[in-house]
Amino acid sequence: MDIQKTYRLWREDPHFDQDTKRELAEIAGDEKEIEDRFFRELAFGTGGLRGVIGAGTNRMNIYTVQKATQGLANYMKKKGTQQKGVAIAYDSRRKSALFAEEAALCLAANGIRAYVFCGLRPTPELSFAVRKLNCAAGIVITASHNPAEYNGYKVYQEDGAQITPPRDQEIITEVNAVTDFGQVKTMTREQAVAEGLYTVISEELDSAHRESIKKLCLCPEIIKAEAKNLKIVYTPLHGTGNLPVRQILKELGFTQVYVVKEQELPDGDFPTVLSPNPEDKEAFSLALALAKQVGADLVLATDPDADRLGVYAKDASNGEYRRFTGNMSGILILEYILSRKKEAGTLPENGAVVTTIVSGKMARRITEEYGVALLETLTGFKYIGEQIKLFERDCSYEFLFGFEESYGCLTGTYARDKDAVAAAAALCEIAAWCAHHGITLCDQMDRLFEKYGFYRESLYTVTLKGQDGAKQMEAVLKKLRSDTPRQIGTAKVLHFTDYREGIRYDFVTGKKEPAGLPQSDVLYFKLEDEGFCCIRPSGTEPKIKFYTGVKAESGELAERKMMELQKAALCCAGIV
Repeated sequence: MDIQKTYRLWREDPHFDQDTKRELAEIAGDEKEIEDRFFRELAFGTGGLRGVIGAGTNRMNIYTVQKATQGLANYMKKKGTQQKGVAIAYDSRRKSALFAEEAALCLAANGIRAYVFCGLRPTPELSFAVRKLNCAAGIVITASHNPAEYNGYKVYQEDGAQITPPRDQEIITEVNAVTDFGQVKTMTREQAVAEGLYTVISEELDSAHRESIKKLCLCPEIIKAEAKNLKIVYTPLHGTGNLPVRQILKELGFTQVYVVKEQELPDGDFPTVLSPNPEDKEAFSLALALAKQVGADLVLATDPDADRLGVYAKDASNGEYRRFTGNMSGILILEYILSRKKEAGTLPENGAVVTTIVSGKMARRITEEYGVALLETLTGFKYIGEQIKLFERDCSYEFLFGFEESYGCLTGTYARDKDAVAAAAALCEIAAWCAHHGITLCDQMDRLFEKYGFYRESLYTVTLKGQDGAKQMEAVLKKLRSDTPRQIGTAKVLHFTDYREGIRYDFVTGKKEPAGLPQSDVLYFKLEDEGFCCIRPSGTEPKIKFYTGVKAESGELAERKMMELQKAALCCAGIV
């Protein structure tokens, strides 16, 4: 791409609006900023299209949204699925409603009906809507848990899961084929409505989503007995979770729910947090202050599009609040589902749990205990959602639960993406079950560690922005491929998998075998003593990610081993 030529085109072409031209005029002479905005076009990764809001090919704006939508429309026409329509949702971020509208009107101009929510909704409800409305695809405008300057565009397929290979590449090929913004079609909303190509989704779908979640409750009698006694603090972090989370908890019988007022209402600036990410401890500061004030048992936070759930629980031994990682909350729900189903005699013989290669390894010990299968996928919940479709198609397994380390899980098959609304309901149910048996969530987690082993996992990210950053990330991965370590810190590497090349190298036997998962720019090191290290570039941000996991005889030893392994992994990559 000729950066300066493209920059001038955006400033001079009458297709671009005056606000865009003024914004670009303000950076005239700033070569680094111009380069960052125009050195590439946004591409689909594990989370779809995502970037900083602003003018430029490497930014989220109405033109990149329109281009992506025109590409999707062209793809649907080629496949003959345009008659089924597309469901569209959006979150509380800056320009989310505008981007959703532009996508809808582009589809309508292509003769494809758009079903649009009347206001912001959680991402998992979009997944639910695609299936409920029998659409061919879905679009959700969100940047999930990213900082306020970001927004994004996710595409879903007809089964309600995010697009997966090879369909994602087929769609991006169509998007890239739109080389002239003059190829993009659009129309007014009035025209779209008049032609029956713009439909507002009824609020009845909200109720149907909640009912699907409530049907997953495993111990309603215990909830009825204990829910009224539990104190729960909840924050939507200025996002979409406020109404749906509060409503589902109310309908289940949890009456003592305290909402963080400063973070209750939708606000795309996210003024009370550096980043609206429930993985960050800082995002819980106001919620924890309120929890101490009211004596809460449980503290919950959802990200802006309400697909991720963060959790703190009160430790009865010291009165402090303990943070639960995504792996810990996922493990709690997993063990609860399997144990309750086994007790009730409803655990299927062909039951299966799905996680990712970087998720908590305790899951394997638990699934072995209960005699169900465990399948691992690449990072990205779209691969977990895809497995449900494959299970149903092949009649191979019955899906029981899916989770990933990044604070996302799915407790049923009503949707095909992680759902923080359902996760909140599940964690509150487990808290009620624990209270009924005289323990806390912290006690239950400790029991699982004692029974299955002290597993610990970590994620360390290194930000490398711009064209130079992209080259640095490429150099790190190239180094690890050409000079693959046989030991990371004190841990021996048992086998190394290069998912881009599709090969697993067994360092014990010397054999090579297929990687067993789709092609992806991911390096995975299986270590002795159930440890692992995984390195990959982010699919949505200018970051390279280092995942590590260990197992030890105690929690203290596990923490120490994890930090040592993380440092060793960074050294092997030449980061520190």
